[in-house]
Amino acid sequence: MFRFTIIAVGKMKNRSLGALCADFGQRLNRQGHFECIELKDSDVESEGQRILEVLAKRGESRIYALGEEGATCGSRQLADSLYALQGRPACFIVGGAYGLSDVVKARADVLWSLSPLTFTHEIARMLLCEQLYRAVSIQTGSKYHHD
Repeated sequence: MFRFTIIAVGKMKNRSLGALCADFGQRLNRQGHFECIELKDSDVESEGQRILEVLAKRGESRIYALGEEGATCGSRQLADSLYALQGRPACFIVGGAYGLSDVVKARADVLWSLSPLTFTHEIARMLLCEQLYRAVSIQTGSKYHHD
């Protein structure tokens, strides 16, 4: 069983994107444990300190920080790497409008980029939710993902 947590800076102001995140969250919770922790946005360094405080309570988690300079991977590769955690919790960090602080990036086990393109933090969060659901679907043999 998986345990995924998204730590996201800023509110989902776009209702359509928020609804998509909620839908993928509900789908994920049917098969494991999924939660999204939303932190108030401010300056990048203050956001970073709040993120580190949340991470301190999740000591055993594998930490994935989303950043444009991170490595990319395909959906199947992501599914395989998450499956390899064998139930170990994973935290995914989505920064605010100005990205993540260097201390958060340094704390991460994986610096990961969704794409070479730049997305708003709301779109990045929605894409992350979808890719987590897709990864679980790949591992369970669901028809959601087709090769």
